[in-house]
Amino acid sequence: MALTGLEIYKLLPQTNCKDCNFPTCLAFAMKLAAKQAELKDCPHVSEEAKEKLESAAAPPIRLVELHGGNGKVQVGNETVLFRHEKTFYNMPGIFWRLGDDESVDELKSKAKRADAYQADYVGIDLKLDGFAIEAKSDPAAFASAIEAVRSVSQKPLILLASTPELAKAGVEACGDTRPLLYYADKDNWQEMAEIAKEAGIPLALRGATLEELAELTKSIQEAGVEDLILDPGLSGHLESLQQLTTLRRLSIKKSFRPLGYPVITFPGRDESSNEMLLAAGHIAKYAGFIVLENVDPSVLYPLLVLRQNIYTDPQKPIQVQPALYEINSPDGDAPLMVTTNFSITYFSVANEVEGSGWPAWLMVADAEGMSVLTAWAAGKFDAERIAKAVKACGAEEKLNHKKLIIPGHVAVLSGELEEELPGWEIMVGPREAVEIAGYLKAMWQK
Repeated sequence: MALTGLEIYKLLPQTNCKDCNFPTCLAFAMKLAAKQAELKDCPHVSEEAKEKLESAAAPPIRLVELHGGNGKVQVGNETVLFRHEKTFYNMPGIFWRLGDDESVDELKSKAKRADAYQADYVGIDLKLDGFAIEAKSDPAAFASAIEAVRSVSQKPLILLASTPELAKAGVEACGDTRPLLYYADKDNWQEMAEIAKEAGIPLALRGATLEELAELTKSIQEAGVEDLILDPGLSGHLESLQQLTTLRRLSIKKSFRPLGYPVITFPGRDESSNEMLLAAGHIAKYAGFIVLENVDPSVLYPLLVLRQNIYTDPQKPIQVQPALYEINSPDGDAPLMVTTNFSITYFSVANEVEGSGWPAWLMVADAEGMSVLTAWAAGKFDAERIAKAVKACGAEEKLNHKKLIIPGHVAVLSGELEEELPGWEIMVGPREAVEIAGYLKAMWQK
């Protein structure tokens, strides 16, 4: 039976030493109860308490990290089957497969282009997470390919090496980074486990069945490798859905430790399926690493947006920083508008103003990430809050006028705002962002 945070706290040293990287023992206990920390992070827990806590505190799906030169990818540590039950924590890493049979110059060109790819989505930078480099020839060519990619990108790597000789060459070429070594199977797991253990890196396992994978995880754990990734050899939409859901249920609902690890998938492996659609299915349910054959922006962007939407905490709306934003280089005579800090609301308004060509000031008030009508109904976007935002952002110092345009949906606030902001003229703007350009043209006098 799962222990509560307070029950776990009673078994901890209660010294608040911070050696677990949490501010207090209670905070650490709450994370253990939520399956978002590991008991081994506390170096002072007694053996007696450890026996009671180990089974209750371990995350159902192990957290595994890959490190590049200046970034990392975390997967696993999930605690629920469905996002609405709580949230998903670590979004799957999306990697691009490159082969060592390509020339060094070609590899550098591809990696440099993919490394530079970045798309803005409601204020969030969407990027490729890393590269999966496949050994298709000999150890020297594999090492050369890894070095070529690392020379232009510091993103994390997955090493696709089917033999111990290739694996050793790849690991050595990665230097002090932390790649994922793929793969060990029933025939080579001893040698692969030894390489992974010596390098201190995660190891991916490949099995024909879930039973075979479970046996492999037990053997490799006993060999001293704890960070494991599973490859159940998926192909096709139906098999992917069935196998990934089964793995997740066994981990979350049955606490079956031998399969409580993130999963790696290759949606391009099945030539009869559409790679993009299959990758989308893997993002939704429930891949940890996804290796693509094609990363054209027309493919990559929708997958990154889908991933972002699924892994956004449903209890914490995407927000922008409350502040006074300049659009189209406004001066003191430019209009001042106000909206909430819900990202979609902000970008809808900002994009319309920018597209209109009007210089304007856009004041974003803290409404706890809610849209205009929702925030108003919840009492988070009222006259008092808007007035405080006007004073806090220093709008009066930047403007030659005292006019404030409020969203049309909250026209009812105009009277209260005039009381909160004496001397200000409160103008009621349009209800929809697409009407802003026409409104400014008709109502604003330069």
